[in-house]
Amino acid sequence: MTDISMPAATPQPPRPSAEPPKKDYGRAGRNVPVSIASAVVLLGVVAASLLIVKTAFMVLVAVAVVVAVWELRRGMLAKEIDLPEQPLMVGGVVMVAVAYFWGSDALVTATAVTGLSIMLWLLHRGVDGYVRTATASVFTVLYVPFLGSFVALMLSEGGGIGAGGFGDAGVKGVIAWVLVTIASDIGGFVAGVLFGKHPMAPVISPKKSWEGFAGSFVFTVAVGIVVVTLLLDGRWYVGVALGVIAVVMAVLGDLCESVIKRDLGVKDMSQVIPGHGGLMDRLDSLLATIAPVWLLLHYAVF
Repeated sequence: MTDISMPAATPQPPRPSAEPPKKDYGRAGRNVPVSIASAVVLLGVVAASLLIVKTAFMVLVAVAVVVAVWELRRGMLAKEIDLPEQPLMVGGVVMVAVAYFWGSDALVTATAVTGLSIMLWLLHRGVDGYVRTATASVFTVLYVPFLGSFVALMLSEGGGIGAGGFGDAGVKGVIAWVLVTIASDIGGFVAGVLFGKHPMAPVISPKKSWEGFAGSFVFTVAVGIVVVTLLLDGRWYVGVALGVIAVVMAVLGDLCESVIKRDLGVKDMSQVIPGHGGLMDRLDSLLATIAPVWLLLHYAVF
């Protein structure tokens, strides 16, 4: 009898999956060594600019505003919202410069002019989608360059243009703001990883816990007291107020950024900072804290 059975099929190598499996970094949620290395480099650049020439730091702020606008436009395109990138970037840089050289009154005027100019710019796109795009654009103006311009107001407390250094009041204010905001992130991260069990906002940010918030609160208030008394020569209770304001606003800023990303359907705004994601993923807390911190230090310390 003739054997008509089919020949054995040659085994085929497994096909590579379309997407590589995502790494699980556990409760930390990130590659900690890479995150630390990126943070050290960024802080080194910031410190160098503050201690040499204050204007160099303002250039960094302007660059950060431009990158943040680019990231927001990139994220909003997922919802078919096309922000007018060029006028937002130009207007944002102008707002930062105006705040640094001429103060808060000039910043208010520059913000209004920027918002109105962008609304006029959008007229050439026609009627369809105008309200949605204009609303998103004005939101971007307030969220990024307006809040970012308070960094310029803080730095100008030392007298505007000039050399940096620890003797300058504006430099001290910026350092205090950065330290208490970082303290909130570090305190929350450590306490959340070690003790986090009760989610604060599971739908918005599943990894953020009430235990992490408690860690943020304690550590930030402690850093606030040290910073105000030793660096700014202020009263200890101003340090307590600084810590409370910083931790509350930093957590709110982080939650708001999480809501924005979830609404847009993106995990990170970009990947420009290794281990952290986008620049906006790092600026969320800093942008949220700078205005109330400036207000407190302006009237209670400087």
